[in-house]
Amino acid sequence: MMKYLATFLLLTGPFYAFNQQFDTSKLGKFLDLVEENERGMGSLSIFKDGKEVYQKSIGYSSLSDRKKANEKTSYRIGSISKTFTASIIMQLIVEKRLSLETKLADYFPEIPNANSITIAYLLRHRSGIFNFTNSKDFADWMTTPQTKETLLSRIVSFRPVFEPNEKAEYSNSNYVLLSWIIEEIEKKPYPRVLNERIVSACQLNRTKYGGKIDAKQNEAFSYIKPDDWELSLESDMSILQGAGGIASSPTDLNKFLNCLFEGKVVSKDMVARMTQINDGFGLGMLQVPFYSKKAYGHTGGIDGFSSMAYFFPDEQVAVAYISNGTVMPVNDILIGVLSIYFGMDYDLPAFISVEKEILEKYEGIYGDSSFPLDISVFINGEQLMAQATNQAAFALEAVSENVFKFSPAGIIMTFTSEENQMIFEQMGAKHKLTKKYP
Repeated sequence: MMKYLATFLLLTGPFYAFNQQFDTSKLGKFLDLVEENERGMGSLSIFKDGKEVYQKSIGYSSLSDRKKANEKTSYRIGSISKTFTASIIMQLIVEKRLSLETKLADYFPEIPNANSITIAYLLRHRSGIFNFTNSKDFADWMTTPQTKETLLSRIVSFRPVFEPNEKAEYSNSNYVLLSWIIEEIEKKPYPRVLNERIVSACQLNRTKYGGKIDAKQNEAFSYIKPDDWELSLESDMSILQGAGGIASSPTDLNKFLNCLFEGKVVSKDMVARMTQINDGFGLGMLQVPFYSKKAYGHTGGIDGFSSMAYFFPDEQVAVAYISNGTVMPVNDILIGVLSIYFGMDYDLPAFISVEKEILEKYEGIYGDSSFPLDISVFINGEQLMAQATNQAAFALEAVSENVFKFSPAGIIMTFTSEENQMIFEQMGAKHKLTKKYP
């Protein structure tokens, strides 16, 4: 629930010069393949120099009435909301109504360690406050309205997971508390502050604090796909606050990122502070590499929604994709989108279907004494995934019934189920790995 997704894999290799006239036909075919093979639903937007140069929607915003998604469809964006909230906090700091050194005890002294927790620690996930969405009973009440008092008592009830500033660990509690601090300072509810300080200032047309999803207002429902698409549960937005309660469109997310990086939300000097990364976190920002390029922004996941929105400062490119039905991971879709946009070699996926019963034979942990990492192979929904030790998981594309690849990293895996082995190939090197478990 609202945990950030694995960011782009660090890709290495030759880089190709960007052609201003990128291959829109190939990009369209790629997204059509995702849709036709039921590997995802959602909307994509790309901006260059502050203007939208590409937009495409695939799938349905509402399957029950067969309503197709379009450029104005809004989706729940999950933790991308945190960048909005951090931007408001930075505005209050500029106005000297708050500082990064302000203690949480000034607002919520009942929180354990409140005297040692600063606004900066909340923004950078260094507070040690337990992430309440990880609580064992969260699924029991996530769809039920919660009062501020009830939610605060839940956060207070958990013991700290570490001492303030000892390390960084993602916690939605941090940004729920920041939302309430904004309300205390402004004497207004968070949705109103969001509208006045961000939505109106950046001229966002499809962005608001979310409520009950309304298909008549072109708001998307989200879906999961164990076999066929099924309607996902709908979290109650009283819980999420500025940690994950905003709904938007990819076009609006790119407008916001351009507005922010142009210095129209806070000064460029303040944006530079937001993008200073410490243990993986900035001030409401994440940094991701794509080949030799760097982008800043955030990811989001809530119910059946998955989203990514990033800005490449050097290239003045913003890209946002929001999915309301995910089989092919959003990370992999964006790798394809950016590879095509920046003119790199990228083979369109074939999407060969392999029966789940066969995929289950390949699940396990593979390794060898001559190979530095163990590789875990597992199924997520209908998708075969792989994950090397201490690295991000990635989706495997079937080449045949027993051969799978991950093109961005040049990986090919060939499974021999009878021998419980897997041949791992990358960059011309081959390794025979044996299944250790189960």
